[in-house]
Amino acid sequence: MRSFFKNVLANIVAIVLLCAVFFVFFIMMLVFSSMGNDKAVSVKNNSVLTINLKTNIIDSPTEEEVGLFNISDKSKSVLLYDVLEAIKKAKTDDNIKGISIEADDLHAGMTQIDDIRNAIEDFKKSGKFVYAYGNAVSQSAYYLGSVADQYYLNPSGMIELKGLATEVAFFKDFADKYGIGIEVIRHGKFKSAVEPFLRNDISPENKEQLSTLLNDIWSSTSTKMAVSRKMDTAQFKTVVDSLYGMIPELGLKYKLADKLIQKTEYDQMIKSKLSLKEKEKLNKVSLAGYISSYADEDKSGEKVAVLYASGGINNGDGYNEIFSERYVKYIKELQDDEKVKAVVFRINSPGGSANASDEILFELQQLKKKKPLVVSFGDYAASGGYYIAMAADKIYSEPNTLTGSIGVFGVIPYYKDLANKNGIRSDIVATNANSQYYSALNGVTPYGVNLITRSVEGTYKRFVHFVTQNRKQTFEQIDNVGGGRVWSGVRAKQIGLVDELGTLNDAVKFAAQKAGLKSYHVSSYPKRMTPFEQIFKDLNEDDISARIIKNKIGKANYEILQQITDEKLKSEVKMEMPYQIKIN
Repeated sequence: MRSFFKNVLANIVAIVLLCAVFFVFFIMMLVFSSMGNDKAVSVKNNSVLTINLKTNIIDSPTEEEVGLFNISDKSKSVLLYDVLEAIKKAKTDDNIKGISIEADDLHAGMTQIDDIRNAIEDFKKSGKFVYAYGNAVSQSAYYLGSVADQYYLNPSGMIELKGLATEVAFFKDFADKYGIGIEVIRHGKFKSAVEPFLRNDISPENKEQLSTLLNDIWSSTSTKMAVSRKMDTAQFKTVVDSLYGMIPELGLKYKLADKLIQKTEYDQMIKSKLSLKEKEKLNKVSLAGYISSYADEDKSGEKVAVLYASGGINNGDGYNEIFSERYVKYIKELQDDEKVKAVVFRINSPGGSANASDEILFELQQLKKKKPLVVSFGDYAASGGYYIAMAADKIYSEPNTLTGSIGVFGVIPYYKDLANKNGIRSDIVATNANSQYYSALNGVTPYGVNLITRSVEGTYKRFVHFVTQNRKQTFEQIDNVGGGRVWSGVRAKQIGLVDELGTLNDAVKFAAQKAGLKSYHVSSYPKRMTPFEQIFKDLNEDDISARIIKNKIGKANYEILQQITDEKLKSEVKMEMPYQIKIN
């Protein structure tokens, strides 16, 4: 019997060691593979800069998710600022003869596509060609591709050009049916993030702001597409309303595409354009590859720092969104770095925790006392995302940035009716009058509701106070355009919520000018994680379970689940935008 147990133990140890060896080997392969992808590319003569499906354009280093749960994703993430600089550099690079846009779908936000489109328009002034090719083309990909001199479509392809729409889901009847109580406290009739729990249809206020937003964005994007395709706006509207892009022959007939050809024919056409011989290889260089070809250039000397803040705003420490502890540390480091002469704060956030937003704003106010602080808005700068901009010397917004949402709310779910229906009751023993002002089984006491209401109202007044200081307007003026309402960047400029319509590049140039810099380089913060760090950050138990769920149900659904299940999110007063708009 002793020998039996000895053999069993030996086998178990062998299995554990074997698994450990394979695990270490697996991790090493991942790290070396990731490091190998970052090798500098040598750009040969007659090269074509290519924007393809493997190009994942991100606003901030924190948006890059490389780890154990997405190692099969072969797309390469590149920062928007780097993309714009690459296109600018390619304009005068004799080795780059043109740009080829080959994206059926596009991993980029609305304002990012706008900036890239504008950069390509500027590139075309060089006289170099810009061509585009598509198979099953999404609306966002076509918005970018339509800037090309010629657009080519696969003979069995399609262009999903349909306009913009939004669908709002409501949960009030669901909550009532299953006995889920939801206590909602908000300031701002336009603060519609809580509407799904209060009603069964869109409120007139929310319908008004949604309609205005969608029409602002579509008016801008559709006009640009129509101009690029040499159509008048009435004709373009007919093409979109009729979904002509879904049928390749109709897409060709109504000028959405210039020719129906196969991808091989498209590549051959570019080779002919470059006067390449039959056996010569067409040298396509990806955006990531092109950026790596000059990434090691000398960057010593004085700096303009771009601090990226992308995602929801949260208390605590974390990397992939905006966590107050970490951003306080970043801001203090930039404040103390003598080589950093000015800071551009790039915001791409729908908001989040009011407390975390306040912490970040305070540290930015301290930074501003020492150095110029310029803010640049990306896709979103709403609610808490707008609040943290209030230390800026100047605010730049993109035309289609979702801006404002000056409002506050709190959502407190409880399950009294659901518990009672299933035979669950509770009694409370407490030392003080309000020791149990909130319970998941009994909800919020009347005194608790009154207290939270005061907190929400106080937070709103504090929010408007900082806006009045930065925007140099009265409380009444800000309150009139506040109330939780979301504006496009164009309208935000008209009502004084931002200073200028401009890109991240514009903000960087102004920051350098304000700091009196003639020669400088741009440095990005936070620094990108190494492949090793990206992989091992997934090895936290809570993070592993969260990522598994997110991969299964999708990011959008996971964010809804968080609102219901995350204790930290439930207990906080929120400055958060009611929705996100994306061109699909």
